[in-house]
Amino acid sequence: MSDVTMPQPQPAASATSDRHRIIKAFLDQHYRHFNARTLVEAAQAWAEQLAAGNRMFLAMAGAMSTAEIGILLAEMIRRGKIHAISCTGANLEEDLFNLVAHDHYRRIPNWRALTAEDEHELLKQGLNRVTDTCIPEHEAMRRVENLLLLRWQRADAAGERLLPHEPIYAMLRDGDLEPHYQIDPRHSWVMAAAEHDLPIYVPGWEDSTLGNGFVAAVVDGKIRRLDTIKSGLAYMEELISWYQEASRERGVGFFQIGGGIAGDFPICVVPLIAQDLRRPVRLWSYFCQISDSTTSYGSYSGAVPNEKITWGKLGVDTPKFLIESDATIVAPLIFSYVLGS
Repeated sequence: MSDVTMPQPQPAASATSDRHRIIKAFLDQHYRHFNARTLVEAAQAWAEQLAAGNRMFLAMAGAMSTAEIGILLAEMIRRGKIHAISCTGANLEEDLFNLVAHDHYRRIPNWRALTAEDEHELLKQGLNRVTDTCIPEHEAMRRVENLLLLRWQRADAAGERLLPHEPIYAMLRDGDLEPHYQIDPRHSWVMAAAEHDLPIYVPGWEDSTLGNGFVAAVVDGKIRRLDTIKSGLAYMEELISWYQEASRERGVGFFQIGGGIAGDFPICVVPLIAQDLRRPVRLWSYFCQISDSTTSYGSYSGAVPNEKITWGKLGVDTPKFLIESDATIVAPLIFSYVLGS
């Protein structure tokens, strides 16, 4: 992570728009073939979806929050380019960790050359590595977890049941983390989502540091009821309602970063409505995935978009794109292109 601390002066809105238009012009001029051309076509089709009045759903796997995707993703949310998000628990929490502990992160330039002993030394220092970046356990994970524990306990005592992101939204809106900000909060995508009450879905939240912390608090007796925090089944129920309303008059596109549960969970809402509930429903109106996974035996992450036709998720004429590249390179370019359109 960089050593720059917040707050940082923000460029004027016109200057920001000019920057995105310059990037768009560069991509239009130079990204002409192969994965580069697919990137441009996918970004153009996204802009066309929005121009037609359609909405866009973002599914985000990988460690995109630790890659600081929030700098652009927050702007996409504020500008109305994204209308709902499904993400892993790691992406939800790691945006918060970066918000409050950015200056304590450590970048490891030679991460490919680390020995097992080097890795153990990082562990002893409370530094959990994500590729070239180490997240500091005390300043990031425990700081957020300790504040969230108070909200979990209040909900538990009141007999409330909350979705995993709801106490996080409340914590951000109430300023619980504000004394600890180490980046401009405008670069936090979860902050932007909370401010705009963006629908968010976090399937498999238990597979996260905060999810582990919640279960530990139950086992330790600090929280009485495991169902104080709802499961992914409740998220699917919420998603059914949102998708039916969002797609009533217009289409909803699906932009996927990586694979796994963050993508497979929400895209299944369409066949669920059509096949299980036996109700009329629109197919997803657009599909794009950024993935470097190869197609293999039963691989979801590496499956080509046409396979989704057989599952009742996409149609024959649905615009479909697969960009085989690094999402930390591709996603910011597409976001900037859409912002500059």
